[in-house]
Amino acid sequence: MKNKMNHIVVVGSLNMDLVVRVPHMPIPGETVLGNDFQNIPGGKGANQAVGAARMGARVTMIGKVGNDEFGKALTKNLANEGVGISHISVDEKEATGIAMITLDQNGQNSIVVASGANMALKPEDIRTAWKKISDIDVLVMPLEVSLECVEEAVRLATESSVKVILNPAPAQKLSDDLLKKVDVLVPNESETSLLTGLAVESIEDAKIAAKSLLEKGAGAIVLTLGSRGALLISENQPAIISTPYKVNVVDTTAAGDSFVAALSVGIVEGLPLENALRQATAAGALAVTKMGAQPCMPTKKEVNELMEEQRGE
Repeated sequence: MKNKMNHIVVVGSLNMDLVVRVPHMPIPGETVLGNDFQNIPGGKGANQAVGAARMGARVTMIGKVGNDEFGKALTKNLANEGVGISHISVDEKEATGIAMITLDQNGQNSIVVASGANMALKPEDIRTAWKKISDIDVLVMPLEVSLECVEEAVRLATESSVKVILNPAPAQKLSDDLLKKVDVLVPNESETSLLTGLAVESIEDAKIAAKSLLEKGAGAIVLTLGSRGALLISENQPAIISTPYKVNVVDTTAAGDSFVAALSVGIVEGLPLENALRQATAAGALAVTKMGAQPCMPTKKEVNELMEEQRGE
């Protein structure tokens, strides 16, 4: 029997990732011969949904795909991962979203997204789905759907006393009115810089920028710092830095999505934010040890094992 008190709803994107490995990133005008090529299920929203499901949460996805083979494959994959798919609609005009990912030998990536059906998701789609979904505890959103959809989902969550976790990626400006309704904002350095106008080049810069976001009204800020870990800051506690875990990097794609998913599961399970942060840092680290977006999402068992192995290091 599913736990009705442990329900995450993700509003976001579903993309098919077209991934090619290269010896180095091409410069403008350069042709590089790649190695293996793969189609891998992705999209920030779908990645976060899969990540949360593998961490043990009950998850429902709200999104849109095209009437094509990519859309069918992405929806089937989510279902296989245990994610609720009854509120993923099909657009007859737009193709399913895709992401073209170039991956170098160090695991670093370059990504171009064609949003397709993701941007055909409408606020009325979210309203319709919301009425039919019960027992929602946490709303999780990245920004690969329209801002109107994000704002509508946040409005519905606020009216329903549902916690809002917003991952402002890809980076774009957000209104203070929206930020005031966010319980936990999870940006990276570049997203933080865009939201605040402040450079984030050091830990001290990160603290200043995070405090600026708090002043805009967000309940708590969890600022991801890549290999330097993550910063948590809120009104009720001093800044906390989560120490990064030591892992071998294979592919950095979706590390942030794995982080957001594990953080969200910690929050929906009632963990203190500091503990949820540690869990998220471990999940983000594990994600870079495997190839691909959704395939790299770790399980709760794997996250717990890594946390135990490197406890106190």
